[in-house]
Amino acid sequence: MTEAHSQALSAKLAKNRLYQDCFKYMQSDSLALPTIPDVSVKIRRAINEPNANSNKIARVVQIDPSITARLVKISNSPLYRGRRKIESCPEALTRLGLKAAQDIITAFALKAVFNAKSPVIRRKMQELWAHSSYVAAISAVFAHKTPGFDPDRAMLAGLIHDIGVVPILAYADRQPEILTNPGDLAEAVRELRSPIGVQIIRKWDFPSDFEDVIIHAENWHRDSGETASYSDIVMISQLHSFIGKIDIKQMPKLDELPAYKKLAKGNLDADLSINILDQAKDEIEHIRQMLS
Repeated sequence: MTEAHSQALSAKLAKNRLYQDCFKYMQSDSLALPTIPDVSVKIRRAINEPNANSNKIARVVQIDPSITARLVKISNSPLYRGRRKIESCPEALTRLGLKAAQDIITAFALKAVFNAKSPVIRRKMQELWAHSSYVAAISAVFAHKTPGFDPDRAMLAGLIHDIGVVPILAYADRQPEILTNPGDLAEAVRELRSPIGVQIIRKWDFPSDFEDVIIHAENWHRDSGETASYSDIVMISQLHSFIGKIDIKQMPKLDELPAYKKLAKGNLDADLSINILDQAKDEIEHIRQMLS
């Protein structure tokens, strides 16, 4: 960025009250951040008990029938399917494993965070959830086909890659008069999405590598080293989510990206990657439906 461009951006942001307010509150650690869903906290606490087992965890999960039903459903999906059909919560937890179940339950519960009162911001939240859940579904499928990755963790990583946008939308929801300029929201999101997202990840005590997922979600040409990471999977998944929605000329070429090359080296078939939306569309749609 040239100095002239930087000065022009600074002048523009100085007039953007949404950006100024959110930045000020973020800096002082007083921006209202979303709270991790209660069921996720209870599950994490129960799993970390010394004598945790599937039956004990199931009693906590079954407090929420909708999450119980979706847990059973995903345990029978192609991502985890075994020889026999799972029909109960304890069986689902045994098949998935307690750590995987924790990530999956958190993912299911997160939709409650994407909410607002005003119709305009509520629609923005719904669009954000639709995008995040689509990226999460693609991430889960990629992870399933790439050695060394857990589909459940990749799904959760995909789901939170834009979580930093939520407090910005929530602030605008509480202060509707603040959005006088149509471009103010886009500018605030572009500048603050990452640092606010990192604050949320730390508040929720999520894995530290999820910070990289947020920071590098659109850092297309980043090379994180020889080994592929969850941030690589989410970034490539996000590019796939743009297919058919953004002019292809505005997108980087997949096979030129370091992240893509690492995932392909891990036996992710190149043709499958390019056509993932077609070849794995049923599984992607299955996961999206369960998340929503």
